[in-house]
Amino acid sequence: MTTRAANDVITGRVCRIGDDVSTDHIFPARRQTVFKPEETGKYALEGYGSEYPGKIRPGDILVAGKNLGFGSSREQAAWALKYAGFQAIVAKSFARIFFRNCINIGLPVLIAVDLPETIADGSVLRIDLKEGWAVEAAKAIRFQFETIPEFLMAYVNAGGLIPFINSLPKAKGLR
Repeated sequence: MTTRAANDVITGRVCRIGDDVSTDHIFPARRQTVFKPEETGKYALEGYGSEYPGKIRPGDILVAGKNLGFGSSREQAAWALKYAGFQAIVAKSFARIFFRNCINIGLPVLIAVDLPETIADGSVLRIDLKEGWAVEAAKAIRFQFETIPEFLMAYVNAGGLIPFINSLPKAKGLR
């Protein structure tokens, strides 16, 4: 897993999906026999459309509508997006457990309530995680999103919750 600087600006190609995309759309239940997180990416968004796994490129940014990640709370959905190569997810809203599963594996998830519908699939988006803005330069579209709280951003910067915990100084007698 990679770590990122706390004030990173992310730039990537948009992979656009719609509203009400469930964890089963993100990582279909029939793929639950895939046990290694790094292998889940091959099936990312397969339930949303058969063309999606082959369409995603490392460094892409997933842009979604409302209620992303509802349904089952299985963490494989978050893993699939991370290991498919998405470097961030921007959506109007997230299911709570899916949001936290993404943070726990170091995948930035950004809530943009007023996300413009004109951010198109294939466009390039530049995101400032620290300042809370994003811009799609070709159409001169700029929008705000809720910044990730500092304590959660520490997990993202470390590459996830477990790497964050492992980076803490070891308390005498506790490990």
